[in-house]
Amino acid sequence: MLAKRIIPCLDVKDGTTVKGVHFVDFRDAGDPVELGRQYSDQGADELVYLDITASHEGRKTFLDLVRRVAATVSIPFTVGGGINELSDVDRLLNAGADKVSINSAAIRNPHLIEEIARNFGSQVCVVAIDAAPHPTPAEWICYLNGGRIPTDKDLFGWAKEAENRGAGEILFTSMAHDGAKTGYANEALARLSDDLGIPVIASGGAGTREHFRDVFTLGKADAALAASVFHFGEIPIPELKRYLRSENIIIR
Repeated sequence: MLAKRIIPCLDVKDGTTVKGVHFVDFRDAGDPVELGRQYSDQGADELVYLDITASHEGRKTFLDLVRRVAATVSIPFTVGGGINELSDVDRLLNAGADKVSINSAAIRNPHLIEEIARNFGSQVCVVAIDAAPHPTPAEWICYLNGGRIPTDKDLFGWAKEAENRGAGEILFTSMAHDGAKTGYANEALARLSDDLGIPVIASGGAGTREHFRDVFTLGKADAALAASVFHFGEIPIPELKRYLRSENIIIR
């Protein structure tokens, strides 16, 4: 059994880390490079940096920030937002990123997944999926542009297609759980984990230590991503890892 991973997520807007609820109502959470350094020192396993308005604003991801993060942290980090073609991936990897996360661009051009996997390896390609239950709790539809535009894609079908095209991991964010701190979407996560042969990263809903335990046991996730509970000091990472070990969860 692979060790589970704890991954702080830093949503970056106008050069600052922000955190919202249900993808809106953002508040400032601090300097993204300094926060990354702190998480690296505290024992986080990886980091995810998302330029949350790049796709919506039609611009490229923040290369200068990526270079500063790479010079500061000692753990792997993934970068997403505004990645539309292979040259974007090449620039980010050369700037120091370990992986890239593609979301809207992958839905619009699924062949991009294959191109990234073929040119850089599947381990570099994280396909992020923002989804919400609709029209029933058992059905989930995917959204584009940071949760702004609904699509006709089903979460489970799209995740399987992404895997078949070469994605190395799926990062699933439940829009209904995002920032609510009521726990992860464990039923959907468990179904994804059963359906797929690649790691599933859970995102959206962390509020307590028990939520992390549940996402690994009930949700069968390989990694748990969270933001506000880390950014605002509600759950220190070393304390969280001690708790998870006490619950017999294999953690890095």
